[in-house]
Amino acid sequence: MKLEKAKLMVHSDPSGQAKDIKFMFNPSELNFTRRIIWDSDVGNRGTTLLPKVNFSGVEPYSFTLQNLLFDTYEKKTSVLKEYINNIKKGATARTNAHTRPPVYILTWHDSYFHCVMTSLNYKLTLFLADGTPVKAIVNIALEEVDPENISGGKPPTTGKIDKRFP
Repeated sequence: MKLEKAKLMVHSDPSGQAKDIKFMFNPSELNFTRRIIWDSDVGNRGTTLLPKVNFSGVEPYSFTLQNLLFDTYEKKTSVLKEYINNIKKGATARTNAHTRPPVYILTWHDSYFHCVMTSLNYKLTLFLADGTPVKAIVNIALEEVDPENISGGKPPTTGKIDKRFP
């Protein structure tokens, strides 16, 4: 049986700049979380004196890919240029036309669901003598989205625009 690599495939990217995020090593686990929403009226109680509740809906699934290792030491090339810069595109708003970051599909044997990045954290952990980073550990938090109902993005209303990406 051939080893299949996990990846985040680009489903849609208005900027056209993002590429699939292919993991060097598969995650050791996938932990999914979904919150169920129940509304309750504190003053409206049943015979057990517990509040009566009404089902209100569900939140989208969220999950984190933790401790993803990216290593370019053997090639002696920058891990930032080969991997991290592409990953950062999933968490960066573009300045032109106020486009949103890409929507991905998590795939690893099966396609799990469409998702967007909600948080990105990376740590550079090994450097060549000249300072070139060659090893990184990445954590990516993702949230499920409806692929049929994805807007193009809105102009930012507060904060500064990240001008590092054209």
